[in-house]
Amino acid sequence: MDMRLPFSTLPHRPSGQELVRTAGFIDGEWVGADRGARFEVRNPADRTLVAEVPNMGASETRRAIQAAVAAFPRWRAVPPAQRSAVLRRWHELIVERADDLALLLTTEQGKPLPDARAEILQTATFVEWYAEEGKRLGSSTLPVADPTRRGWVVREPVGVCAAITPWNYPASSVAKKLAPALAAGCTVVLKPAEQTPLTALALAALAELAGLPSGVINVVTGDGSAATEIGRALTDDPAVRMMSFTGSGEVGRELMRQCAATVKNLSLELGGHAPFIVFDDADLDLAVECAVKAKFRNSGQMCVAANRFLIHADIYDGFAARLVERVGQLEVGPGVVPGVQLGPLIDELAVAKVARHIDDAVALGARLLAGGKVHARGGTFFEPTILGDVTDAMAIAHEETFGPVAPLMRFRTEQEAIAIANASEYGLASYLFSRDISRILRVTEALETGAVAVNTGSFTTEAAPFGGVKQSGLGREGGTWGLDSFLSVKHVTLGIG
Repeated sequence: MDMRLPFSTLPHRPSGQELVRTAGFIDGEWVGADRGARFEVRNPADRTLVAEVPNMGASETRRAIQAAVAAFPRWRAVPPAQRSAVLRRWHELIVERADDLALLLTTEQGKPLPDARAEILQTATFVEWYAEEGKRLGSSTLPVADPTRRGWVVREPVGVCAAITPWNYPASSVAKKLAPALAAGCTVVLKPAEQTPLTALALAALAELAGLPSGVINVVTGDGSAATEIGRALTDDPAVRMMSFTGSGEVGRELMRQCAATVKNLSLELGGHAPFIVFDDADLDLAVECAVKAKFRNSGQMCVAANRFLIHADIYDGFAARLVERVGQLEVGPGVVPGVQLGPLIDELAVAKVARHIDDAVALGARLLAGGKVHARGGTFFEPTILGDVTDAMAIAHEETFGPVAPLMRFRTEQEAIAIANASEYGLASYLFSRDISRILRVTEALETGAVAVNTGSFTTEAAPFGGVKQSGLGREGGTWGLDSFLSVKHVTLGIG
C-alpha cells in the first residue's frame, strides 16, 4: 500500500504513522469490507495516493449497528463521572498528538497546517467540554398540586445514534457529534466523508486507547457509490434512534425523509450562504481583516463562510480597494508549506463550481477585481477572487460557492441590507460590522440566521449553540444545547398514599 504521509518532517514526534488506520472499526475490531473492496484517499494538493480504506456497505453497517445496540445498555449504565474520565483521557490524547493529527488532516484535506492544528485543538476542546457537561445531567423535581403524589423528570440517553460527517472539517465535526453522544450515554455508528476518512479513524483509534469500551464507537467507511447504501442502512433500522448529519441540503432532506419512517431524532446542519454586512460607520481595516478570515479560511470551504458581501454604497470603493490589496498578499500552495494561507480545493468538481459561479457573474455584468481562475500551480489550486458589482440576478448571489470567491454588492439603507441578507433559503451564519450599538441590536434581531458575528470574522466556541434556520437545518451542536438531540425526557409520577 502506498503511504506517503511525511511524518518524518515533524520536529518532535516522527512516530505519527501509527495513527494512520486503513480499516473500519466495528465492535472494537479493525476490519475490512466484506467484499474486500477498497477506495483511494488522495492528497488534494498533488493527487498522490495517501491510503486505501475499506469500501463498506449495508452488511457492515448493520453489524456496526448491532454492536452499538449491544454496547448501549452497558455504556449508559456507566456512571457519568466514569464516562467523563474516558472522554477526558480522549481529550488528553488528542492534545498530545495534535501535530500528528494536524499533518494527517492536511494530507487528506489540504488546508494549511496551522489551520489543521487549530481544528485539532478545537476538536479537543469539544471533547473536554462534554466530558464535564455529561456529569451535569441530573433529574429535576416537579411541583405537584396533589399531596399524595411526587413527580420528577429524568433526561436519558436516546440510544444508538448515527453520525455522518463532512470533509471540510473532518476532525471537529466528529467531536461535535460524538462527544455529546458519548457524554449522554449513547453509542454511535459514524460514517466519515469519503475524501477524509483517515482523520476520523485516527480519532477512533485514540478513543479506543482512552479506554472506550467495544461497540460504543463504530466507524464504517465508504466512497460515493457506497454512501447511499450505508445511509439507507442507518435510516431504515429502527434501532438507530438519532441521526446527526452535516452536509448538503439535498442529502440532508433525503435523510430526513428516510428517517421519518422510524421517527428518529434529527440534527441537521445543511450549509449556508452567509451575508457579510459592512455599514458606513464600520472600522474598515477591521472589516477587511475579518472578511479575509470569514471568506478565505479553508479556501472558502466552510458552511459559515461569508458568501455575500453587502457593502454600504458610501464606503464600497474604499472597502473593495483595501480588500483587493489584502487578498493579493495571500499565499496559495500546499498546506504543509510554511507561510501558505490557502490550500487546494478538495477536488475538480469544487473547482468547476467556483469557475461556473465566476463565469456566470462576469457574463451578467460583474467586474473581476482580483483572481478569477485556476492558480498558476494548477491542479485544484484556485486564485483568491473578488467580484465587484454583483447583483441579485447572478447565481453566486443565491448559491453556496464553497470556494475562495468574494462577491461584493452595494446597499444604501439598513432595511435594504436586511432584506438582501434574508433573501436566501439558508440561515446559518451572518456577519455585521458597525459601531452603532442601536443598529447592531436592530440588525442582529432582524437577521434570519442561527448565529451572528458582530465586528469579528469568527464565532465558533464549544460553549455556544451552532446550527441554522430555514434550509440550513435543525438542531444545535455545542454548549448545553448540543446534548438535547441525544437525550429523551421522561416524566415520572409516584403515588405515596
